[in-house]
Amino acid sequence: MEKQNKEHGGFFGQGEPNTAFAGYFIGNSYLKPLTNPKETGLSIANVTFEPGCRNNWHIHHATNGGGQILICVDGEGWYQEEGKPAQSLKPGDVVTIPANVKHWHGAKKDSWFSHLAIEVPGENTSNEWCEPVSDDEYSKL
Repeated sequence: MEKQNKEHGGFFGQGEPNTAFAGYFIGNSYLKPLTNPKETGLSIANVTFEPGCRNNWHIHHATNGGGQILICVDGEGWYQEEGKPAQSLKPGDVVTIPANVKHWHGAKKDSWFSHLAIEVPGENTSNEWCEPVSDDEYSKL
């Protein structure tokens, strides 16, 4: 428990700065891979967002299967699908994101937030990064 006081990310820890995907986030995020998809066939990572950080709108494409599952483990955040109201997230919440659904997720303005991101295996999977969630959209939450 003492480690949680020193860093964010909950039980799994904060991880390293998410520099490879920084261009698709507003604010700073951190990534801690928990599995090696080349060995397991399944990608699971703990993603931590600083307060106010969110990823761009994006789509997990697949012709069969695919999508993503988020398991919230620390702090408070948001998840929103295009055309629907944003959902408040807290530890223990699980979000199932079907393939081909445009969405975003991230921290609330005043809270760090971490979730396990599980990439659901599928056929012809790819990820499409879209526009950022604007400050105007985000400030209305």
